[in-house]
Amino acid sequence: MLEFIQIAIGGLVVGSIYAAIALGFSLIFRVTGAINLSQGGFALIAAMIGYTFTVTFGWPLIAAIPAAVVTTVIAGVVLARFTFVPALSRLSNANVLMLTAGILTMIEGFSLVVWGSQPYATPPFSGEQPLGFGGITIPTQAFWVFGATALIIVALWLLIAKTKLGKGLRACAENPAAASLMGIDVPRMTLLSFGLATLIAAMSGVIVAPSTSLQFDTGRLFTISGFVAAAIGGIASFPGAVIGGLFLGLVTQLSTAYISSLFSSAISLLILLVVLIWRPQGLIQGGVARRQDTRDEVKAAGHAAKLPDHLGWPLAALAVVVAALIPFVVTDNGIMSGLVIAAILFMTLMGLDVLMGYAGQVSLGQAGFMAIGGYTSGYLAINYDTSPVLSILAGIAVSIACALVLSVVTLRLRGLYLALATLAFGLLIDSCAVGFIDITGGPSGLVGIPSFSALGFTFASPRAMYYLVLALDVIILLGLVGAVRSGFGRALKAIRSDQMAAAALGINTVRYKLAAFLISVTLASLAGSLYAFFFNFLAPEMVGTSRSLELVAMLIIGGESTLVGGLFGALLLTLLPVIFAPLAVYKTFASGALLVASFLHLPQGIYGGVIQMISRLGGVAPREVVKTEAVKS
Repeated sequence: MLEFIQIAIGGLVVGSIYAAIALGFSLIFRVTGAINLSQGGFALIAAMIGYTFTVTFGWPLIAAIPAAVVTTVIAGVVLARFTFVPALSRLSNANVLMLTAGILTMIEGFSLVVWGSQPYATPPFSGEQPLGFGGITIPTQAFWVFGATALIIVALWLLIAKTKLGKGLRACAENPAAASLMGIDVPRMTLLSFGLATLIAAMSGVIVAPSTSLQFDTGRLFTISGFVAAAIGGIASFPGAVIGGLFLGLVTQLSTAYISSLFSSAISLLILLVVLIWRPQGLIQGGVARRQDTRDEVKAAGHAAKLPDHLGWPLAALAVVVAALIPFVVTDNGIMSGLVIAAILFMTLMGLDVLMGYAGQVSLGQAGFMAIGGYTSGYLAINYDTSPVLSILAGIAVSIACALVLSVVTLRLRGLYLALATLAFGLLIDSCAVGFIDITGGPSGLVGIPSFSALGFTFASPRAMYYLVLALDVIILLGLVGAVRSGFGRALKAIRSDQMAAAALGINTVRYKLAAFLISVTLASLAGSLYAFFFNFLAPEMVGTSRSLELVAMLIIGGESTLVGGLFGALLLTLLPVIFAPLAVYKTFASGALLVASFLHLPQGIYGGVIQMISRLGGVAPREVVKTEAVKS
């Protein structure tokens, strides 16, 4: 019994931090209707700055901790002023969510550049010696965690319920348009909510720092844990955020103690998926919610530039010829391997574009299907000497089976709930990749995967693999171009523009969304298998959640709703670190910055910019297809 109580206390400590970060998610969602995935990043920054002030500069805690919190809040407000706030008036909530993922990536990249990849540990505030109570020991830092969380909860309640400022925030949460008509400065309130959320994250970060190992990517763990906690408890409910955080902390610690640390995250994510099926809005309904009887305005997502057909096909043929000649010019194996990786990722990006760009369905778990395909084909090839072609087909079959199970959840969800479900799925696959050691090799990866071979040919060199993947990319691209120009493509665009209107016109939205999803899954599985055969190795970090977010960045930077735009993003983010190896440490920061800049200033992506330039040189105006998204609360 004492052991259970000890573990439960540890769970409550962890859960308190999750609850505090979840409160930040809930605050911003209630005011803006958007999810801020950068929340955990600010917790990391505050913790790192606190470490620098206390350990490196030798400041006393009484000065270092408040200075770290204030510095983080100022940085967060300035960043939000030029990114998050203007994005709310230009982008759909789904795209705002992905923009904040870009901000999180920027923060991770900044941390990597400034503090490096080594772990840091901040000394406890009240010494190392724990306190004992009847056989139960409690670290002194736990009391700081409980106290800080309680302070955050009480202060937030007093602000929202008892002050004029809180009334303004509640008015923005209820109906932003009506609040604006009543003289409330909605953008200022939005900035205030972001600042308050950053303050909560910063306080959480400096308090938890002594009890965890800090690395440049720890902010992603904070973000995911807080997001999952808020989703379980109720994203629009402050009590739900607290209950969800405490519940998640308890489940994680108890699972680690009584089952396995390898599967503790998987169990939490399975609980989340069950909650999404049973009650998508969480266990507790928010007391203040956006009105459900009206729709928010339809926000333009930009224009997808298209070349006229008489220029498009000749240029496409020229591009294929140039691509076929590249191996005769590029002799460096590193660059050649980078081109192969970019071409493989382009395969899954085409599927992601069908799902996100054409059907408007957000997916943050695309790399999960790459993992399923890669591990299945690699395992069969190693252990059963199955031919690579049959192994790939088996990987696709397993991926489609998993997709059909996941579709039970995803086809019922929209917007941020859909993004959350796909993110949870990707994280679940990450946990399985680490936990199923006999199949995946665990954290060390699956070693000894043979090179791809078919019809008596072995594609063991980067050059041979390049031509194989290039041929597959061209075939897939031609098939998808024909599909999106048919009635199938028009139905997907109608669903993206307004799902309710599409259904009213007789379009079977479930069938078309499922078809787009399965296309995306098939191409991701194929890409994951080729990825494994090319490297002769597959590890969890190669096809993890970070890869999913990177794929989204590649697609947005290259250009959505174009099919070929993802190639530009893949080439840019894959080759730049190879060509400029000394600058590779800046890749993460550059990836996030490019994603944010693309959303705000280059909505058509690199592809759209190239098309406009070619059209101007040819004296022909590019065709522009308007993309809109019906943004619903």
